Amino acid sequence: MNYSVEIKPVNSSPTRKIIHVDMDAFYASVEQLDHPEWRGKPLVVGGNEARGVVAAASYEARKFGIHSAMSSALAAKKCPHLIFARPRFERYKEISLQIRDIFYEYTDLVEPLSLDEAFLDVTENKVGLKSAILIARQIRAKIKEKTGLNASAGVSYNKFLAKTASDLNKPNGQAVILPEEAEAFLEKLPIGKFFGIGKVTAEKMQKLGIHNGKDLKEYSLQFLTKKFGKSGLHYYNIVRGIHLSEVQPHRVRKSLSAENTFEKDLISLQEMEAHFYPIFEEVVRRIVKSGIKGRTVTVKIKFSDFSQQTRSKTLEQYPNADQLWEVGLELLRQEEIPKPVRLLGLGISNLNLTEEQVYFGEQLKIPFHISNGKG
Repeated sequence: MNYSVEIKPVNSSPTRKIIHVDMDAFYASVEQLDHPEWRGKPLVVGGNEARGVVAAASYEARKFGIHSAMSSALAAKKCPHLIFARPRFERYKEISLQIRDIFYEYTDLVEPLSLDEAFLDVTENKVGLKSAILIARQIRAKIKEKTGLNASAGVSYNKFLAKTASDLNKPNGQAVILPEEAEAFLEKLPIGKFFGIGKVTAEKMQKLGIHNGKDLKEYSLQFLTKKFGKSGLHYYNIVRGIHLSEVQPHRVRKSLSAENTFEKDLISLQEMEAHFYPIFEEVVRRIVKSGIKGRTVTVKIKFSDFSQQTRSKTLEQYPNADQLWEVGLELLRQEEIPKPVRLLGLGISNLNLTEEQVYFGEQLKIPFHISNGKG
């Protein structure tokens, strides 16, 4: 089923035309493109039957419940005939740059999120087309013609809705959310489908009885801020179709992190370590997705009285996942935690951001092996 939802503007800001382009199972699709014998078969990029982590899974592998950032050993158990492909980053980079060249045929306002996805602002564009829907179709067709790969796209008046739309008709599909019924569309959207609401936050919301956008909309800004901190304002706005972030063509990332605010304050170190692990898993997932590495590891601790503490350690080399977990635990245990904890976070900085073609090539050669992760 193809979605085409018409939506009315929800604020006085100028209406933009934003496209989110997302390659379908990018690394896995490249491997299947270059190895015809692997087409139509369950395949993952990264790791092997014994250790490592899945960087990407083909759609055939996803039918077995396999996904990126899953341990390779678990993936092999889920699908005994799974094909493991060694990552070839120079090849992925080569195709990514070809795709980006296509974007620049239409606009200079391109914000890459990773090698396989980007936002484009085509409000004013180089080809003089008024229809962002038509531009998205042309871009997808050119990507297919030039690379042999499928891309999905979402079109809307802000980045949040464009990103949401690009997931609706995957793979090899396109959806548009136009400015007349955004709020009605968002009210029906399951909370786990909201871009920026991860698995942990979605579970917390579901415990509060928030299962879709309509449920979320019933809560006040004050309540959401109390429960979710500064993210509460973001949730309050996006369910109303408001997201004012512009496409940033020269965005420089300074850090990569994940954090969680807990329903009940954590008292014991054992409790904290147990809740720290899912945060660590999310950071690893983001590292795998972005190809970014960082030498400085930081643990963030916010106490029940809203005071905050950060603990950091800079390493000589970029850590793999095992090392990241060990350093994170070391920082958490560094000194006694004097008060109940309402939030924990883990992040990396001091990043390798010289240029994608320099840093991405080695990222997943790191053996992202995660043991039991519980210390």
